[in-house]
Amino acid sequence: MNEIPDMSSVLARRLADAPWRTSTRSQTSNCVEVAPLPGGPAAVALRDSKDRGGPVLLFDRAGWAGFIAGTKNGQFDLS
Repeated sequence: MNEIPDMSSVLARRLADAPWRTSTRSQTSNCVEVAPLPGGPAAVALRDSKDRGGPVLLFDRAGWAGFIAGTKNGQFDLS
């Protein structure tokens, strides 16, 4: 019998194996990490570098482009 893989465990493996990187502009206390995800509907993952086991934001290509554009335009500034 063929077993259907649990999608959450498949995603967890993809995230664990992802090539995470931190921006060179990150400050010591305000860092996020980003990782490209090959295959599947999510193309990019984003997480807090201080909580690597915590929540991860997943973006498709259009969503990532919108997030980057919003960040550059100050849409997410807290001040």
